[in-house]
Amino acid sequence: MRLMRHSTRGPAAVAILAAVCLIAAGCSSSSDQPRTGKGSNDLVSSVDTMFGTVAVPKPKGRNLRVVALGWSDAETALALGVKPVAVYDWLGFGEKAKGVGPWATQLFGSETPVVMKNVNQSINYEQIQSLKPDLILNVNSAGDKKQFERLSSIAPTVYAPKGANPYGLGWRAETSTVSKALGKDDEGAALVDGIDAQIAAAKTAHPEFAGLTAVAGAKAGDAYGATLPGDPRWDLLSSLGFEQPAAIPALGRQMSFSAVVPAEKITALDADVTVLFAIGFTLDQLKSDPLVRSLPVVEDGRAVFLDPTGDIATAFSVGSVLSLPVALQKLVPLLADAAAKVKR
Repeated sequence: MRLMRHSTRGPAAVAILAAVCLIAAGCSSSSDQPRTGKGSNDLVSSVDTMFGTVAVPKPKGRNLRVVALGWSDAETALALGVKPVAVYDWLGFGEKAKGVGPWATQLFGSETPVVMKNVNQSINYEQIQSLKPDLILNVNSAGDKKQFERLSSIAPTVYAPKGANPYGLGWRAETSTVSKALGKDDEGAALVDGIDAQIAAAKTAHPEFAGLTAVAGAKAGDAYGATLPGDPRWDLLSSLGFEQPAAIPALGRQMSFSAVVPAEKITALDADVTVLFAIGFTLDQLKSDPLVRSLPVVEDGRAVFLDPTGDIATAFSVGSVLSLPVALQKLVPLLADAAAKVKR
């Protein structure tokens, strides 16, 4: 079972866009040896990845043409002032939203990228080749070597660094890797620092979170799941001061960023505070699930249920430097309400 994220059609976050534009100072369109013989002055960047060092040559007389394939790679590029010419639409935001969350759409301005539909996570190599990219971003991805080799035959392709879990890189490392690939290291570091400052402010405002256990869990198909370190949902809860119950890591990391929770082990989702979302189910179906309802955290009103069609669930799941401020603004008050019900 894969804990896929949720799509939404909420309003854009104007304040976030303004902050991004200040950091990214104007948006533009977009082996162990470097995969080019050019000197460093001819390069946008040289990036160490799980498949060796990838060099990105500077295009002549035009902006860098970027195809963003990895999970939230497009939003990260936009936050850095680069408009991808194509976006892999993991969550089905659609062409109207330009394949990204509503908090990011406006950063494309009048430009419209090619929106590549998510069809069983397949990649249309011929379509990508027809776009004549200068750089392909597949940073937050499965880390498939055959995919890398095929994509690299089209254009320099940047994957995650060595040691990264499939789809479990974490938003900080993803931002760092994408910014490095785009030659915008300083801007990337500023974005990370800005989000960390927002998280720190929320943590300081809610000292009651410290030491409480929490789970980010889901109902999907005929099973359940819980997110693990490297997934933006758990990483955000952890950054706010929550601790993961021992029952979750004991389940193992079957899906790289999540643990499968069999029905007979549903109590693993019980914690001081549990955030629950649905994949392929409505909010009402999630709330009415007998096993979910049996959890003490649900019975006591300490569970935070996220509507799969709403902004909070989507922003929480996307986990980009553009979506995290939305998640913080809207989720933290719900966490505080749940934490207030914990008997100490």
